[in-house]
Amino acid sequence: MNRPDTVLVTGATGTTGSRVADRLAAQGAAVRAASRAPVPGTRHPQVRFDWNDTGTHGAALQDTSALYLVPPVGAPDPAAVMVPFLERARAAGVRRAVLLSSSALPEGGPAAGAVHAVLGDLFEEWAVLRPSWFMQNFTGRHTHAETVRASGVIRTATGDGRVGFVDAEDIAAVAVRALTDEEAPRTDLVLTGPEALSYDDIAAVLTRFSGRAVRHDHLTYEAMRDRLAAEGVPAEFAALLAGMDRSIADGAEDRVTGTVEAVTGRPPRSFATHVRDHVRDNAADR
Repeated sequence: MNRPDTVLVTGATGTTGSRVADRLAAQGAAVRAASRAPVPGTRHPQVRFDWNDTGTHGAALQDTSALYLVPPVGAPDPAAVMVPFLERARAAGVRRAVLLSSSALPEGGPAAGAVHAVLGDLFEEWAVLRPSWFMQNFTGRHTHAETVRASGVIRTATGDGRVGFVDAEDIAAVAVRALTDEEAPRTDLVLTGPEALSYDDIAAVLTRFSGRAVRHDHLTYEAMRDRLAAEGVPAEFAALLAGMDRSIADGAEDRVTGTVEAVTGRPPRSFATHVRDHVRDNAADR
C-alpha cells in the first residue's frame, strides 16, 4: 500500500491507539486522532468521534483511506455500531481497515469477533489484530494496575492458567505495518509476548521489580463476574470478561506465537523487561 492520505486512528487516547498514532506520525503518515474527548495540546490533528453518534462519523472519514479500529469499550455487541460505520467508510473511499480484537475472540465469536467476520467482505485490504492480554494491564490505568497500586493484589478467576501477555508497544508496531505495508495481511494475527505466564508469575515479577509484595487472589467465575458488575461493568460484559478468565484457567491462552517478530523483524518484549522499564521510568519522573 502506498502511504495513505490519512489514517483515522479510533481510540486515539487509549493504550494502543495513542501508540499507533505516534508511530504513524514518526513515519511521516498523516494521522487523524479520533476520540470522544479530544485532548488539548496533542501532537496530532484531532477529530471528535463517538461510535454511538453518527453525526461525528462524516468529518472523521473525510479524506481518509485507512482505519485503525478500536471497538467501543464495554459494548457486548460492537458490530451493531461498527458495521454501519464500516459500510459508510467503504462508500467514502477507505481502502484499508485494521481491527483490534483479542486472542480470546475468534472470527464470528462474540464482541469484536462479529466485526472480524465481516471485515474481509467490506475491504480488500484488511487485518485483524488478536493480541493476548496487555502487559499494561498491570502498569497502566487498568483495574489490575489500580488494585496492585492500592493494595498489592491481583484478583482473577484464571486459576493457574497461563497467558502470553504482550506489550502494547509491540501491538502498535504490528498495527503500523498492517496499515502501511504495500500488501495488507488479509488475515488475523495472534500476538503474544515471548512467554506464557500465570497470574502468580505476574505477581512474582511485580514483587521483584517494584519492591513491594504483590499477590494473586484466586476467585471463582461467579465471584469475578459479580465483582466486575459491582464496579459498574454492564452485566453482560461482566459475564463475558469473567468467562474469559475461566477460559484462561482452562488453558485457552497458554500459547506463544512468533507473529510480532515475523512482522516487525524484532522479538517481543518480555514482561520482566516491561516492568523493569516502567519502574525505572517512573523513578526518573519523580
